[in-house]
Amino acid sequence: MSRRWVVSAAAMSLAGVATAAFGATRGQDGAGVGASQGPSPASPIPTTPAIDRIDQARTRIEAYVRRYDGHLAVAALDRQGSAAVTVGVRRFETASIVKVDILAALLLRQRSQGKALGSGTRRLAEDMIVSSDNAAAVALWQKIGGSSGLTAANRALGLRETKPNTHWGLTTTTAADQLRLLTALTSPTGPLTPQDREFVMDLMKQVIPEQRWGITAAREAGNRSVYVKNGWDTVDVDNGRWLVNSIGRVVEARHDWLIAVLSDHHVSQKEGVRVVEKAATYVLKELRAATAGDGV
Repeated sequence: MSRRWVVSAAAMSLAGVATAAFGATRGQDGAGVGASQGPSPASPIPTTPAIDRIDQARTRIEAYVRRYDGHLAVAALDRQGSAAVTVGVRRFETASIVKVDILAALLLRQRSQGKALGSGTRRLAEDMIVSSDNAAAVALWQKIGGSSGLTAANRALGLRETKPNTHWGLTTTTAADQLRLLTALTSPTGPLTPQDREFVMDLMKQVIPEQRWGITAAREAGNRSVYVKNGWDTVDVDNGRWLVNSIGRVVEARHDWLIAVLSDHHVSQKEGVRVVEKAATYVLKELRAATAGDGV
């Protein structure tokens, strides 16, 4: 390929901003009346308006993302609750996060043909995700039928804003669409079988240590239930500046987060990684705080 794709560790309808909210009103029934000689009825206690803590968190996350002037987009949702937020509608080049999409397309194609993955194909899939092997990605890209095959698979996966490119790493996508992909890869009602979903998550959990940056920075201390795929590269049309993306899943005691962070226009790869990790950490921190009393 003419460009270098380097990758390190690593439904919904969301476009721009989507949130889920909760809250409660509280009050007291003041309808009781005493005896004829007793006191007059107590005045009702005014209700307190529900506080939409998710919406407040979204507002703060929007302000955080706005600092990057369109070069950062985030999306996250909790599969165990109602928290969801997406900020940023711009399409970014995928770099190698598209390899997760390629794997999903491969699994859908094999199942439609009534075939399981052969041992050789499974090894290619493992190499493509676990160590981000580009040669393996090229082989599987050809196996799914390239751009047309990915387009067909994305319709089944519910993606709406991902545009495949003949050079797979130049595929463009949005944070919302990456969240749709992650949802399809984890939902029991999605198009993949339980075995295929487990296969994808298992590979994302095994990504080699030196490539496990990105959304993994947002995990709680001691938590090892993290699934990740990252991508980064320089962008010719942006004067060689860096794009850095991270998608994945963080499973905790009270939450099952799906999260995507896309970014570009960084002066270095190191700076891009720093921005992505800070953004992922900030988003989950805000959403955890907003749902701290949920279910209590």
